[in-house]
Amino acid sequence: MKICALTMVYRDYWALSRWYAHHGRELGPENLFVVAHGADPRIAEICPKASILTIPRDTFENFDRARADLLNGIHAGLSAVFDWVIRTDADELICFDPELYASLPAAIAGNAEVPVLTALGFDLVEQQADAPVADGPVFAQRRHLAFSGHYSKAVASRRPIDFVLHGVRVAPRRLAEFPFHMPRGLYLAHLKYANGAALREATQVRMEVGNAEGKGLPGAGWQAADVDAEKFHETFAAKPVLPWDKAEAKAFAALSVKPSRTERFSLVKTRALKLPYRTALPERFFQQG
Repeated sequence: MKICALTMVYRDYWALSRWYAHHGRELGPENLFVVAHGADPRIAEICPKASILTIPRDTFENFDRARADLLNGIHAGLSAVFDWVIRTDADELICFDPELYASLPAAIAGNAEVPVLTALGFDLVEQQADAPVADGPVFAQRRHLAFSGHYSKAVASRRPIDFVLHGVRVAPRRLAEFPFHMPRGLYLAHLKYANGAALREATQVRMEVGNAEGKGLPGAGWQAADVDAEKFHETFAAKPVLPWDKAEAKAFAALSVKPSRTERFSLVKTRALKLPYRTALPERFFQQG
C-alpha cells in the first residue's frame, strides 16, 4: 500500500520540521509533498527528501478558496499514483495510538471500505513550566491537550475528493448517505499552541495577511490573531483535567457520530463541538511527533 502526505506552508519552520520528521518517519520522506507559498530555500533545507512545489505569493485575495482549489487539484493528481493521500496543514500531525496500531500505515490500511478518513483532533498546548522545545519528537516535550471538534478534520482519502472547510464536498445527491468514518485511535495533533516562540512568529504573519488589502482574505481569527491566541489559552487553563482514557472516550463518543451535513456547501464534516475538559498524552505516544 502506497501512502503520501501533502501540505502547504509559508515560513512556520518549526511546525514544518515536525511535519516532515513525523510523516517522513512513518511514510518515507520521498512520499511527502510540500507546496511552498513563495520561494523559500529554507523549506528544502528542512525537507531535503520531499518533493517541493513553489507557487507565487503575490496576492492574498480569495486566499482560502484559491488555496483549497490548488491543493484539491494536487490531491487529485496524487490519488492517481497513491492508494491514500494524507492532507493536513503544516502544523498538523496525523498520529496513532500504539496500543492499537504498529504504525500510521497500519492505522490507515484497515479502512479500505470507506473513501475518507476523519481523525479525532486535539490542540497540543505549551504550559508556563515547560522548557523551550528542543529537537526531537514533540510529544515527549508537550503533553497537555484538549480534544477539538474544530480540528477533528477529514485527513485522508483513497480517491479524488475535495477537502473543504475541514470536511469534504460531495455530490448533493450523496449528501445524506455519504460515509463518515473516524477510526478509533487515529488522531490529528494541532501544534499551533505547542511552541510559544513559533506561535508568536506565526501570529505576526497571520495578522499581516488578515489585515492586507483585498477581497476574500482570512477572517477575524487572522486579523486579530494575538487576541485569538490569548483567549484560547485562557479557555484552556480554565478546563478541568480528566485522565486520558476518560477524556479520549468522551471525545470519541461525541465526535465520531452524527456528522454535520450542510446543504449549502454539500459538505460532510465533524460537528465543531467545544469540549469542556483537557487531558495529557500517555507515555506510549512519546516516540511520535
